[in-house]
Amino acid sequence: MSGTIRLTVAQATVKFLGAQYSERDGVRRKLFEGCFGIFGHGNVAGLGQALLQAELHDPGLLPYVLGRNEQAMVHTAVAYARAKDRLQTWAVSSSVGPGATNMVTGAALATINRLPVLLLPADTFADRSASPLLQELEQPYAGDLTVNDAFRPVSAYFDRVWRPEQLPAALLSAMRVLTDPAATGAVTVCFPQDVQAQAHDWPLELFAERTWHVARPRPESWAVARAAELIRSARRPLVVAGGGVHYSHATDALAAFTEATGIPVGQSQAGKGTLVHDHPQCLGAIGSTGTTAANAIAHDADLVIGVGTRYSDFTTASRTAFQNPDVRFVTINVAPIDAVKHSGVSVVADARETLTELTALLEDHRVSDGYRAEYTELDAAWVATVDAAFHPAAPANGAGGLLTQNEVIGMVNDLSDPRDVVVCAAGSMPGDLHKLWQTRDAKGYHVEYGYSCMGYEVAGGLGVRLAAPDRDVFVMVGDGSYLMMATELATAVQEGIKVITVLVQNHGFASIGALSQELGSQRFGTRYRYRSATSGRLDGDVLPLDLAANAESFGLRVLRTTNPAEFADAIATAKAATDSTVIYVETDPLVPAPDSRSWWDVPVSEISELDSTRAARKVYDEHKATQRPFLRPG
Repeated sequence: MSGTIRLTVAQATVKFLGAQYSERDGVRRKLFEGCFGIFGHGNVAGLGQALLQAELHDPGLLPYVLGRNEQAMVHTAVAYARAKDRLQTWAVSSSVGPGATNMVTGAALATINRLPVLLLPADTFADRSASPLLQELEQPYAGDLTVNDAFRPVSAYFDRVWRPEQLPAALLSAMRVLTDPAATGAVTVCFPQDVQAQAHDWPLELFAERTWHVARPRPESWAVARAAELIRSARRPLVVAGGGVHYSHATDALAAFTEATGIPVGQSQAGKGTLVHDHPQCLGAIGSTGTTAANAIAHDADLVIGVGTRYSDFTTASRTAFQNPDVRFVTINVAPIDAVKHSGVSVVADARETLTELTALLEDHRVSDGYRAEYTELDAAWVATVDAAFHPAAPANGAGGLLTQNEVIGMVNDLSDPRDVVVCAAGSMPGDLHKLWQTRDAKGYHVEYGYSCMGYEVAGGLGVRLAAPDRDVFVMVGDGSYLMMATELATAVQEGIKVITVLVQNHGFASIGALSQELGSQRFGTRYRYRSATSGRLDGDVLPLDLAANAESFGLRVLRTTNPAEFADAIATAKAATDSTVIYVETDPLVPAPDSRSWWDVPVSEISELDSTRAARKVYDEHKATQRPFLRPG
């Protein structure tokens, strides 16, 4: 292909993105499903014009969707990428200034969770002909600095296209990172306003279809042999399964490995669903929000096999979960930064390939019958605990007959279909879902807990539904997160996308309220109350926030429920509908989920005048003494 075509930088960008594909295991897919965007003076005449031109002349090239909040658009794109196992994503376009910086939180979420998204923030003029511009940051120590430099620390790759000639290198580098399973995250390419509109003669080769192969690196033979040797020598091994198992499509390989060896599995938030809840080797959630079964086995494990996990503090209970003095670690991860955590044997390789090789090397090895009986009994006890939380003796055990959050989760779990997807991110519900939700399908659980970003839920649910239109999506969101960002309900209505939102009203920040009380801070600043004229504090009557009425303002069907029968009927109605529904329920925030018998490190004031804080500090010091560095080599 020879010759050139004259296009603006923005038109060339859209044309290039529409010709990119990813491929793994012989399956080829469009890399970009489309582009979300909100237009302002920074991008309306550049990328906005290019997207309009594409919509009119080549509608399938890079379809455009109007969002309502820049951060939310990034969340939607990231949720889509996760649901597609990082093989497809969206681009996101914003204006200059606040439109761009609104995306920084979404960028951090994407990079922390190792999920690909392409961000295209507008920037100030490259030629500086009209500086200072509206919304331009001026700093006396740097003439080339803009607010978009805030993306640098939260991006997996960052570039700025100052001249048209730089565009091909920037875009090719962006695609490289987006399709690298070890290095992916938010990719940010900034476009000065004037550069977007500049015309240039581009080589036609730039717009030819490109297929980016997503690699499956094989493990080095010595590493997998050493891992097998450690597994054979262990009496109480445990697998910690993370999100990398999903992204590698390694769920079948994990099941085969555990069934062959009898090794039980604890699951991180991102790893939930890697085995279904009733699999014989599945102990469910592990760590600070784990099951008592997984945490009891973790406590005495002499070998921990991490597969595709970042080993976050919630997964390791802030490095207190593994208390066997002789514990060793084997860590299997495609990303070196994660593979070296906790020392031990690092297998830097694809999860599916490594598990398959390990299974073959261990074909004659199996844990003892006694160990299997022990973890099976512990798991059965936890299942009974969950059943009691889901189905308490009538009447409901919340204050004034209110439903509890445990009951709400249980009813959604019981009444949804196995292939439906539950979506959550922040507040008390992610922890409760982690320990209580019974996964019946590998893709049925989607909780963002790398950044645990309030406001992700509604936007994320939209992204999941876009990625899986044949599955119903249940967004579980508390009033705190809902008030942060419910704006993409309007986008769901606009696009005719069905999402079922379960809006839980508990009049405050339930999660932080409980944590505050546990840490001796008496739920200070966590309740939605009037400021009292008498005390001058936020301890007056409950604020009369009608979130159901707010949801109705988006043009949605809203079903108000007050008891189990109404809630069950609402789920049935929402399931039968073809459009979006909000199910509103008020719950008692003071009824907790069953205890995980675990810990999370949140420092308590070392000195205090409050008795509650002094008591909490004593408990904190006791737990802190059990933390371990895990530096033993493999």
